[in-house]
Amino acid sequence: MNDADFPLVVADDVWLNGPYGPLFVRRWRNSAESALAPMVLLHDSLGCVELWRDFPARLCAATGRDVIAYDRPGFGRSAARQDPLALDFIEAEAREVFPWLQEQLVLTDFIALGHSVGGSMAVHFAAGSVACQAVITIAAQACIEPRILQGIRQARQQFQDPQQFARLQKYHGDKAEWVLNAWIDTWLNPDFADWSLAATLPRVACPLLAIHGEHDEYGSEQQPNMLVALSGGQAQREIMAKTGHVPHRESPSQLVQRVADFVLVC
Repeated sequence: MNDADFPLVVADDVWLNGPYGPLFVRRWRNSAESALAPMVLLHDSLGCVELWRDFPARLCAATGRDVIAYDRPGFGRSAARQDPLALDFIEAEAREVFPWLQEQLVLTDFIALGHSVGGSMAVHFAAGSVACQAVITIAAQACIEPRILQGIRQARQQFQDPQQFARLQKYHGDKAEWVLNAWIDTWLNPDFADWSLAATLPRVACPLLAIHGEHDEYGSEQQPNMLVALSGGQAQREIMAKTGHVPHRESPSQLVQRVADFVLVC
């Protein structure tokens, strides 16, 4: 499926000029205007707006909410970066980038949904903003564990294949090398080994749903278990059977239904 399969959903693109250079944003809307809080999507370490594929349009159609996704600085169609990621880059996204974006888009309230490291960022969004009505994490990391590091080391080997790297270039262009190095060099940095969301989760007061694939190659069930156990608000987990690290690509219909059911009561 693609966005054309949802004729009542319209997608608008915009570049916002700000302190981080042009920032690419896409917003999906239903033909009928919605008064519900929009959902803000946060992509993974190698992701961008385009790699959500038709998931945002599906969400928009299923929930009746606007869905907003953006390319973080250095990714996709947003401005390039040359600087290495700071070790507090997850918290910094919530502290520096999103408040500016929230002001630009006039978001008085929102639901944060993030995939992988985007889910970790979504937790920080929820912890730092009373405007966040709910947070949904998909294959998110809550702490460092051996499976995460093993998966990244394997991916590093795979991306030595020019064909694999070309797939990354398709979505990030000449930023692809920076994107790949930012992921690998940060997560494998020994100084990052003690990172976790343990101090942040108790500050999350809104409902939290932690979704995790049964066969996630970048994290065990320790991750959603920690998210649920330490969250300061109502929290629940969902383990998706026969699914790996990218549920929105592997089991999209099941994922959309689970998210739609959750936000219905938020």
